[in-house]
Amino acid sequence: MLLGVNIDHIATLRQARYRTMLDSPNAEPSPLTGALDAKAGGADSITLHVRGDRRHIQESDAFAIRRECDLPLNLEMGNTQELIDIALELKPEFVCLVPEKREEISTEGGLDVITHEESLKPTLSTLQEAGIKISLFIDPVAEHVEMSRKLGAEMIELHTGCFANAQGEEQDAEVQRLTEAAILGHSLGLQVNAGHGINYTNIEKLYTVPHLTELNIGHSIVARSVRVGFQNAVREMRDLLNLYPS
Repeated sequence: MLLGVNIDHIATLRQARYRTMLDSPNAEPSPLTGALDAKAGGADSITLHVRGDRRHIQESDAFAIRRECDLPLNLEMGNTQELIDIALELKPEFVCLVPEKREEISTEGGLDVITHEESLKPTLSTLQEAGIKISLFIDPVAEHVEMSRKLGAEMIELHTGCFANAQGEEQDAEVQRLTEAAILGHSLGLQVNAGHGINYTNIEKLYTVPHLTELNIGHSIVARSVRVGFQNAVREMRDLLNLYPS
């Protein structure tokens, strides 16, 4: 299984002190350094989310990482013209379209691809014509998987937040939802990824979900890095992903 490392919360830590001093040599920690450390630790791609309010990752971070880190880049973004223009200039390998609310701390749910079908169509067309592959961040719901295929996305990323927040039988039920969505997505020719709230403990429960190609993990790795360093934190997660049955 591939590991996409989300470096947003490296920038969150930087912004806590250096929000107005990004050009300062002391503006640390550096998202670029984090991306390079992620590569050294065994990451397969780098994920970052340029939000409308620029609460963590800035455009300058995205372009620096694009220049200096040769791993595939996955740009998470809301469906806005401003972000479409940035994506066309940045030219990441992948764009993952996500819902975005200014009041949320982190993405709280999947994109409602059924409600937003008409507004998503031109966005997918524009980005795909530029050679960018599209992933849609969706809840593990059959109708949303089917709509993702109808829209022409190459990939889906199953939202694992409900799984991560559940316990016991409720978590087992969420694993079943993810399993059914993954089987359906794979049968429709979609690459199936997953992400949100996955950590070093709960990842083992995802080993039973078939057809997963890549997990995108951020906060847990950044949190672990406080104790062991970023390269080691990524390497530890890489080792856990290697246990996923082939």
